[in-house]
Amino acid sequence: MSKLTYFALYALQHRGQESAGIAVSDGSRIVVYKDMGLVAQVFDESVLNTLRGHIAVGHCRYSTTGSPTWENAQPTFRSTDAGGLALTHNGNLINTPELAARLDASVLTATTDTEVLTALLAEHGDPLAAAREILPATRGAYSLVFMDENVLYAARDPEGIRPLVLGSLEDHRGWVVASETAALDIVGARFVREVEPGELLAIDGDGVRSERFAEARPKGCLFEYVYLARPDTTIAGRSVQATRVEVGRRLAREHPVEADMVIPTPESGTPAAIGYAEASGIPYGQGLVKNTYVGRTFIQPSQTIRQRGIRLKLNPLREAIEGKRLVVVDDSIVRGNTQRAIVQMLRDAGAAEVHVRISSPPVAWPCFYGIDFATRAELIAGHLSVEEIRDSIGADSLGYISLDELISASHIAKDKLCRACFDGVYPIEVDEAARGKHLLEVTPT
Repeated sequence: MSKLTYFALYALQHRGQESAGIAVSDGSRIVVYKDMGLVAQVFDESVLNTLRGHIAVGHCRYSTTGSPTWENAQPTFRSTDAGGLALTHNGNLINTPELAARLDASVLTATTDTEVLTALLAEHGDPLAAAREILPATRGAYSLVFMDENVLYAARDPEGIRPLVLGSLEDHRGWVVASETAALDIVGARFVREVEPGELLAIDGDGVRSERFAEARPKGCLFEYVYLARPDTTIAGRSVQATRVEVGRRLAREHPVEADMVIPTPESGTPAAIGYAEASGIPYGQGLVKNTYVGRTFIQPSQTIRQRGIRLKLNPLREAIEGKRLVVVDDSIVRGNTQRAIVQMLRDAGAAEVHVRISSPPVAWPCFYGIDFATRAELIAGHLSVEEIRDSIGADSLGYISLDELISASHIAKDKLCRACFDGVYPIEVDEAARGKHLLEVTPT
């Protein structure tokens, strides 16, 4: 089971690169192994061979609450009156201080919302009974997979902001819960259905039991379609790849330009660039080569690492772009560093013109539900107009897809989506002044 979990985590590595961990149970005890680094750095054959059991949960972390430290790596573990509880969490809670106030501060050994939730659930001997009590009082984005020695549990917040899917192995003789359908594919599991918003699952040798702890109020994250999810994943019945290609087509119609070649910022801009080239009739080509051994620069934990990562990650193909008018398609502009560096690299390599096209609307508002841009000051579109952003990144022109066109391409109704990072409409009310990545961390004076 640990090896299946390892492969599933490998498929989900794009969702977090800071740390990785697996907890496994053989029916009598839970063993947790976690460390800082990528999945392939944390685990090898010898480690996986020691993690024996028939139930497992795994996690690769991208920190949104709490620093990127070993103590904050997941799965989190707690001893209970009945045994143990290991938990993994994708998302971000917005009432962490309120939940933490229910606990004696001395019981917390980490500084994450996940640690608080694990401690609360572990206060009861029965995880199912605990979840029924705690989850209705938990606010924010949370897709959870947790386990005791004999049962696997899964839960999704009432808004269903982050994805969570259920799959089956070998004619329902085994079950898998994962953040994306791509993880099911890699372990040979068949997609069964999405875990519903406000749903709690308990899975054991008798199969899957489902109950509701809250009424569903679907508000799936629109940014999953833009950037977070793998292109080979399906969300709410819609292929992410198909959505991104369609967004590119619509982007070409909204923001046409005379040019010689359409190139993507690999890999996240590739599907939209294909769609842009198709709809515009401008040839698609490769103008930037990606170093596949460099991770996703957007989710690196510090600005210094992000900036160095951009230069390490991409290199221009001079012979392909010299003298050409280029359309460069990327998925989003968050802080502006990537696009500024790319435009300069292309000009240095001889590009005649650089026209930037973005397959999302301006990211102008902070996210409190699991993406690490928590203040408007960090967001270039939070304080600059489109023309000012164009000038800042040095492009000849800049065009963003409109919010209405992006929503239409997703095939999901506007009122069923969280668009807060684009329009500032938050599905769960947030007191921005009371939130922060380090809210559980005490700064020495």
